[in-house]
Amino acid sequence: MNTFAGSPLREYGLPWSDYELLDAGDGKKLERWGEIITIRPDLQANFKSNLLYIEWLEMANWEFEEQSSIQGFWKNIKAHSPEQWMISYGKLNFNLKLTKFKHVGLFPEQQDNWRFIQEQVNPGQKILNLFAYTGAASLVARANGAEVVHVDSIKQMLTWANNNMERSSLSDIKWVLEDALKFAQRELKRGNKYDGIIMDPPAWGLGAKGEKWKLENHLASLIAIAHDLMNPKAFLILNTYSPKVTLADLAEAAEQTFSATEIDIKQLWMPAKTGNELFCGNLLRVIR
Repeated sequence: MNTFAGSPLREYGLPWSDYELLDAGDGKKLERWGEIITIRPDLQANFKSNLLYIEWLEMANWEFEEQSSIQGFWKNIKAHSPEQWMISYGKLNFNLKLTKFKHVGLFPEQQDNWRFIQEQVNPGQKILNLFAYTGAASLVARANGAEVVHVDSIKQMLTWANNNMERSSLSDIKWVLEDALKFAQRELKRGNKYDGIIMDPPAWGLGAKGEKWKLENHLASLIAIAHDLMNPKAFLILNTYSPKVTLADLAEAAEQTFSATEIDIKQLWMPAKTGNELFCGNLLRVIR
């Protein structure tokens, strides 16, 4: 395994037929999702784009305009552009749509983890997907024959994920509408164990009762709970997008619970078609 020791290893998301990062820079990114091209803000695009902004506008269908740090609206650039559409990843199908939070329902840099899941998961294994969003990782695991428990605290996300499952001709994912951390704690008390745990927690947020969530305050407990829920031979995937959680933080928290030989820590990057590269967060994987 490669633990953090100075210069981080990079893992790259590669373009597939239905998605490409066309360009990035000047605080934004230009992406192709099937036949739809979007412009979205991205704080990590803190370099100069290789194409002119007017060239972006000539290609794009939609551009997201921020109204605050968490919300905004989509500006229609090309007439008659759909607000919902489909793309595929292998045999899996995903319904994408414009949201007021700038997301469209898929994080393409996670294809590195999807490939990892395809390699690791065998039929009959039990997989727990926490903070599971619209279900891409759940679908990949289910397509490999795993028994999947998918947990998210937002009902609309479970409905979206279920729609993706049905459109991918899959079935029998267990949907759980609950706070991910609380569900994991209850699973510990019930004595349940898993062969794989996937976590993609938000950097920050508000709970159902207004309680504040900051990933850096929960990182160690998330890793410890995952450890206790894992079977003797199992894997963990933990993505972090928070600028306050560094590779060193991940390494320190993981090494308090797992042996160094089990830990793999990397950065996720997406290469643009124009040659720029976009940082997409830090990644912890553990393989027992």
